[in-house]
Amino acid sequence: MGVEFGYRGQQLGLPEEGSGSIARPGRRFAALFIDWALCLLIAYGLLSGGKAQAASNWALVVFAVLSVLTVGTVGFTPGKRLLGLRVIAEGGGRISLPRVVLRTVLLVVVIPAVVWDRDGRGLHDRLTRAVQVRI
Repeated sequence: MGVEFGYRGQQLGLPEEGSGSIARPGRRFAALFIDWALCLLIAYGLLSGGKAQAASNWALVVFAVLSVLTVGTVGFTPGKRLLGLRVIAEGGGRISLPRVVLRTVLLVVVIPAVVWDRDGRGLHDRLTRAVQVRI
């Protein structure tokens, strides 16, 4: 009855399953949760002076720095690494530092991250031509 679009990542030339396939939303959310918890812990322990309200503001800054440094160098954050995910360019390989910075800014803004395409990529990934894949 409907139009067949194929599997997630088919238009990008990615495999349907296994290593190199598009990361599923559950793993991506879990990785984000792990990264956010780590950033909250760092912010509370080192930057907020023990004030819980200030910790959440600092955690956003820590998250942005963590994301730029780790995704820009090795292609994954600690949470993504624990769950077997990596951020790559659409054609393969690492994404450039300016694209990592733009991706992080869009991720921190949140709205682009919750708008997805049919492949399950957030607008922040589409605009920076990045893909989150399984390792």
